Amino acid sequence: MIRLAIIALVIAAVLAILGFGGAAGTFVGIAKLLFGIAVALFLIFLVLGLLAGKGVKDAID
Repeated sequence: MIRLAIIALVIAAVLAILGFGGAAGTFVGIAKLLFGIAVALFLIFLVLGLLAGKGVKDAID
């Protein structure tokens, strides 16, 4: 997901250099959205991993 956000930023930079400001802005928006989704998924899986780790530790003890 982060890879896609970086690719979108690179495309936006190329488009901005070539003078396509509207398309570049669209790709920046896509990159922001993908980055936000990636961060949200990371936090969700981090919390789930911590909770699962506590459940396994309690089951072993």
